[in-house]
Amino acid sequence: MSQSSYLKDIAKYGLENEQEKLVEVLNELIEYSKKSRRINLALQLQSILKEGLRANESKGLVVVGSKKYFIREDDRLLDELIIEKITSDYRFDNLVCSPSTKNELVLFTKEHETINMLQQFNLPVSNKLLLYGPSGCGKTLASYVLAGELERIMYVVNLGAVVSSRLGETSKNLSRIFKKAASEDCIIFIDEFDSIGKLRDYSQDHGEMKRVVNTILQLFDYMPQRTILIAATNQVDMIDEALLRRFEYKILLDLPDESQIYAIIDVTLQKTPFRIKSKRELEQVVRSCRGLSYFIIQKTLITAIKRSMYNFKDLSQKNLFIDTSIWKDLISKEK
Repeated sequence: MSQSSYLKDIAKYGLENEQEKLVEVLNELIEYSKKSRRINLALQLQSILKEGLRANESKGLVVVGSKKYFIREDDRLLDELIIEKITSDYRFDNLVCSPSTKNELVLFTKEHETINMLQQFNLPVSNKLLLYGPSGCGKTLASYVLAGELERIMYVVNLGAVVSSRLGETSKNLSRIFKKAASEDCIIFIDEFDSIGKLRDYSQDHGEMKRVVNTILQLFDYMPQRTILIAATNQVDMIDEALLRRFEYKILLDLPDESQIYAIIDVTLQKTPFRIKSKRELEQVVRSCRGLSYFIIQKTLITAIKRSMYNFKDLSQKNLFIDTSIWKDLISKEK
């Protein structure tokens, strides 16, 4: 069947209130979407189906026609522990960083692109990656790029929900996430990793936080090689040494140098008709951007574009120039 055929059946059974047939066709469309590499659509349909079944849920059991569907407690908890399940269209061309950093990221992806060959020779596969460096320097973007390059679903962990004040719950929450990701060969992305990785050093620790780090160590040691963990932190020095040793790749994403400032400006302007009027003005702005993160440079540039746009009566004209005085003023406020 084609996608349009599934959609026609969904409309038909929905209007006829044939819930059993509707659920069957939705499940068929989900599988069809997965096989057709429409992973985002498949995930969205799964979410819609699950929420629909839960709306009629009674004691964990949903009856649709003659069929019974059980909603497990673990599924409910996982929905709270994961901010989103994403597929990514980002590629290495979208990431501006130093050549050495990009090379390390490329080498990491190559291990997973050639995983069968490595396993054939009994070679270990690196599957734990720590991205560290100042805020706004592309750690989250780098994780999206890796997910896109490897064409994997990525679970973005909700640390606020994972870390619990209840005894033992933080460790259980982490175990649930790792177990789920392992069953689907997914990428786990944990931002602000230091908030759980440093807990063992807290002076007020009475044993629970030590257990959390010990749990993470065990989860790391028994991760299937096809499951990938990407952790990000602004404070790598706060992470427990035993945890740091488990990461096969530790990659710094630092503040941009002058060539990278030019590159982030170029990437940002590529999809717009706006340009900087002269080379001299561009050089002045680049000098002003020294010491700022990629995020701040891009944010101030986009704001400058919008504010410059308000001064044009005709946006269809050929030359649309950014008012660099606006941009420099925005930069100065960030310093």
